[in-house]
Formats: sequence, structure tokens, C-alpha cells
Amino acid sequence: MDDVAGLVGRLMSVARVARDSEADDDCHAYWGLVWETAQREGGEAAWRGGAGLLGSADVLERKVGADLVGSLAEAHEDLRSEVATALMARADVETETCVLLSLARGLGRSQDSRAVPVLVRLSGHEEAEVRCQVASELSLTNSGSADGPDVRALIRLTRDQDADVRNWAAFTLGFQLEHDTTAIRDALWTCTTDECDEVREEGARGLARRHDPRAVPLIARLLASDDGNRAFILEAAAILGVPELLPALETCEPDSPETDRVIAACDPVRRARMEGDAWTVVVELERLRSDLGAALSSPRYESVHGMQVTHRESGDAVYDVASLLSRAGGDPTRAAELVVADLTGTAVSGPRADGLPESSR
Repeated sequence: MDDVAGLVGRLMSVARVARDSEADDDCHAYWGLVWETAQREGGEAAWRGGAGLLGSADVLERKVGADLVGSLAEAHEDLRSEVATALMARADVETETCVLLSLARGLGRSQDSRAVPVLVRLSGHEEAEVRCQVASELSLTNSGSADGPDVRALIRLTRDQDADVRNWAAFTLGFQLEHDTTAIRDALWTCTTDECDEVREEGARGLARRHDPRAVPLIARLLASDDGNRAFILEAAAILGVPELLPALETCEPDSPETDRVIAACDPVRRARMEGDAWTVVVELERLRSDLGAALSSPRYESVHGMQVTHRESGDAVYDVASLLSRAGGDPTRAAELVVADLTGTAVSGPRADGLPESSR
């Protein structure tokens, strides 16, 4: 118990410094100590200390308690249910904004769907900071339903009066979640006309991930400009994978590997070649080691042609076909051999499909 009291005392001292100075270094020191404490002794000390602070009459102590208990959900998956229960109980009676921010953060990290009603209620809080925090946490703790109260709350927050709230809501709704409904698309389409550049970009990116044709001219315009996050825009273009984007892509550092990868995704000829090579890799893997259970997948919300290989001993291994073929010098047979070597720890020996022995390469 003395050790717990010592940990709490040290945390409170660092928290007061961080509160009074508001300097980044002091804030980082505080969160570093919170994380260090959460990891100690299987979380037992942090749990006792944090839970004890949650009911304190002192605002800062309650905030530290919420931060500490919430961090346990990140450090110890087996404590998430207990964390959610404790933080939900506190959220029912808490009124201080700084504590509610910490509670929302902890509830998000708990990934417990029971917390969704609490987060939805906080999404209507008068302080934009709280609404913004909720918008970000709903990516982790959500109902799993495309028409759940959390999704409806996010749609509402994309129309919030605060630009930061709208930005986080559009990011979570469009990029973090993978639901696809007319209501979600309509909300993202509205975001593309927002006065805030970041919100417009998130709206366009969210539509692109859902392969909405309205995103094509939006992404083309973003590619032709210097605005926004270039990596995000290129990723959206690769997901769309349509030839209409090729003229805009030719102006985007065409010699860079990243741009070339996106051009390959949008060029019908290069894309077809990639798909053919990917299938050849699977055929070769079946020939070399049928027990690996190779299969091709192309996730709807991703830009790559993902190849997933299941290995009986090591579990699932996922390869990006483009990267794998690049590693193999463009040779699908060699790519299959590399996968076998990766997953089994042994190189393929004997004649290859092209008749060349392994030693002749």
C-alpha cells in the first residue's frame, strides 16, 4: 500500500507541474509516468491508485485517476472490462471538462461497446474539446453497427460548429470506420464542401475508400494542388484505381516510387499485369508447398492487392503483392520461393518452374 501511495504522490506532483506550466515537455513527462505506472506489477498498483483517485473531491486528482485507469486498458487487455465499468460510473456524475476528457479517452481505449451510450451522450457536450475527444475515441469503442448511435453521433459531429470537431468526426467516420451506408456517404459528401481544408480532404478520402464515383474529380483536383496531406491523397487515388486519375498523377513526381505505385493501380494495363502476376504467385505456392494455403484478397478499403498466406505453425502472414514482387525482381516464381523461405525458414531447393536450379540464380 505504501508503494501505491508513493506512486500516486509522484504522479500528482508531476501532474501539477504539467497543469501549471502547460509546456510540452512537462506534459510528455506526465504521460510517460502514467504509462510507466500502468505497466507495473500487472497493473495492480495503478488500478488501486487510480480507482482511489476517481472519487476524490479534488478535480486534478480525479483527472489523474481517470488517466491512470484509462491507460490500464492499453497496457492490460484483460482489465478492459473493469476499466470501462469504473470510468462509466464516474462519467455518470462528473461535470468537470478536464476530467470528462480523460474519461472519454479511457473509455475509448477500453474498446468496450457498453461505453458507447456514454460517449454518445458526451458527443453533445457544450465544450468542443470534449466533443472532439469523443469523435476520435469512437474509432476504438463503437457499436459495430453501420446505423448505430455512435455512427449517427459522428454524422452529427461532421456538421459541428467547431472545425476541429468536424475534422475528427470526418476522419473517424470516413477513414477509421469501414461502414458504408447512404447516410454515411451523404455526410462525407457534405464534408467535401466544408470551409475547412482538412474536413474537405477527409470527406473526399472517405468517399474514395467507399469507391464512390463522386470522389474521382475531388481526388483529381487534390492531386493537382499542393494542399492537404500528399500521402493520404495518393492512397485515396490508389484505392479508387481508375484511369481518370492518370493525367493528374502524371504531375505528381512521376519518378517517385509511391507515385508509380499509384499509377500502376490506376493504369488498366499495369493493374491487369499485377493481378496476373499475383495469381501466378499463388499457383506457384500451391506447387511448392500446398500446405501453406495461399489465397488472394483485395480488401475493399485498401489500395493494395493483399495476398494472405496461412501457415499451420506461424499463423497468418499477409504480403503486399506489389512489394513482394519488387523484392523478387518482378519474378512471380521467385516471389513464391521467398514466401516459402520466410514462413518455413528454409530455401527452396531443386529445379524451379523455369528449369533453373536454385544455385544458378
